[in-house]
Amino acid sequence: MINSQRLSDEFFNLASIDSPSFKEAAIAAYLQQRFTKLGAVVSFDTAGAAIGSDSGNMIARFPGTREGDPFIVCLHMDTVSPAENVRPVLRDGIFTSAGDTILGADDKAGIAELIEAIEVMHEGNIPYGPLEVVITICEEQGLMGAKVFDFNSLKAKRGIALDTTGINRIINRAPAANRIKIDISGIEAHAGISPEQGISAIMIAARAISRMTLGRVDTHTTANIGTISGGIATNIIPGQVSLRGEVRSHLPERLQQVTEAIVRCIEEEVYSNSVVIDSETRHATMAIEINEDFPAMQVPETASIVQLVLNAGKTLQRPQQVAAAGGGSDANIFTGHGIEMVILGTGMAKVHTPQEQVAVADMEKVSELLIEIIRNA
Repeated sequence: MINSQRLSDEFFNLASIDSPSFKEAAIAAYLQQRFTKLGAVVSFDTAGAAIGSDSGNMIARFPGTREGDPFIVCLHMDTVSPAENVRPVLRDGIFTSAGDTILGADDKAGIAELIEAIEVMHEGNIPYGPLEVVITICEEQGLMGAKVFDFNSLKAKRGIALDTTGINRIINRAPAANRIKIDISGIEAHAGISPEQGISAIMIAARAISRMTLGRVDTHTTANIGTISGGIATNIIPGQVSLRGEVRSHLPERLQQVTEAIVRCIEEEVYSNSVVIDSETRHATMAIEINEDFPAMQVPETASIVQLVLNAGKTLQRPQQVAAAGGGSDANIFTGHGIEMVILGTGMAKVHTPQEQVAVADMEKVSELLIEIIRNA
């Protein structure tokens, strides 16, 4: 049923269109044309203006060929960088990038697979119910498009997101995450003449970080300090340093506990640093900002959406593995708005690197699975 050449051509076309986050207009125009040709009513929201992209989120609505509850398929149109002048190459059935760029299989493999599934259903007169396809912008920048999406515009209450590695995988659980922004202020002084009159913000940060439990904290939780910036010159005691980090956990209480532990390490080091200058005691200070990055995704294995995908796999004699993920996706945002959603593998591998790849045979399998899911949704 799957037209391998058409699927390959579709992916090649998609991957050849540069679409780094915030610059999705070209791919959005192509998708609008492509989904309109497939029979969808296509529209865009105003998310681009809200977050600084040159496109909005795309919503393609297919009326379906039978009655039934609407069903959602969610994808994203942006890619990580380097993403200029992407040249996809097909060799021995595997797509890679010809240069030093990413390939863009994340998430264009999923888009190509969905397009092929719809083509096959139309060709074979396979009945399916109303379908809402949401393709977001700036997913790679912290799910930005999904976060400003108007969920009241959707009728469907369950669906799938195509956005993880491998195939025959159902991700039904993903962690919540906090983003942490820490700015420490010490006191500048000449490092060679009067270091005693300074408080090193970098030293405070280093001591605090050395006390933190980072990496895999437990089976449910991870923590990371990802960037450090500060200082002016080697001969100046650094008066400023900024840290950026995150905590992720499948358990809300552990998310809070580990976040608080990181903050406590910073507070204790900052409050213990002071210096006397001209009979005046001066202290280091700090500013800490904690923001929820995305909520946890927790869909029970007994949920109808999980069972739908499992049954589709059984029909194709391809058992589906139900698993948890360590990262966040648009599905976190959708489930946070009361939509039952799981994430499916698209065959992409080595994502976010110039070695990114996807096999045509895997894309064919995903398209077949999509047909089975959508027609039974």
